[in-house]
Amino acid sequence: MRRDGAANREKVLLAAEHVFAEKGAAAATDEVAQRAGVSIATVFRNFATKQDLIEATACRYLEKLTAQALALAESQDAGKAFASLMRSLAAAGPVKMTLLDLLPPHDDDGQGLSRPVTEAADAFRAALEGALHRAQAAGAARPDVTGDDVSLLLRALAYATDLSEGEALDRAVGIVLDGLGVPR
Repeated sequence: MRRDGAANREKVLLAAEHVFAEKGAAAATDEVAQRAGVSIATVFRNFATKQDLIEATACRYLEKLTAQALALAESQDAGKAFASLMRSLAAAGPVKMTLLDLLPPHDDDGQGLSRPVTEAADAFRAALEGALHRAQAAGAARPDVTGDDVSLLLRALAYATDLSEGEALDRAVGIVLDGLGVPR
């Protein structure tokens, strides 16, 4: 892909992230194009359907969260790194859940999701579990906590959180961290 084509694709994905987060299923591809500063033809040249755009946006967002989790895992203090990751993921949760809710329904095995979405979700989950295991190994998280527990708590925070509720979100994440045995 040419450099300008790659730059336009990235602009479209970034705009789609914001538009889908704000409007959910009611978001229109022409609004994505307008926000990205490109033509609707550019959007459809990169993504044949709105569903393709949603899937690519979800993948990109999950990849961004995975990279963040992996970067924090490199921290010397596993407990602080896990606490930072939880705070970051709780804040990012509403956008993530909105994007994932726009994907087709799937069963517990991920059936119904495209391979790229499934792979991005698996990589994210592995990074999250890796950070948890590191914190547990350092004695900075309860040993009986599982990745499923953390995922459930993050989903609950995401669904209960409005992006404007900064102070309330901080308190809620603090309570969750206390329950997980993670030092703040």
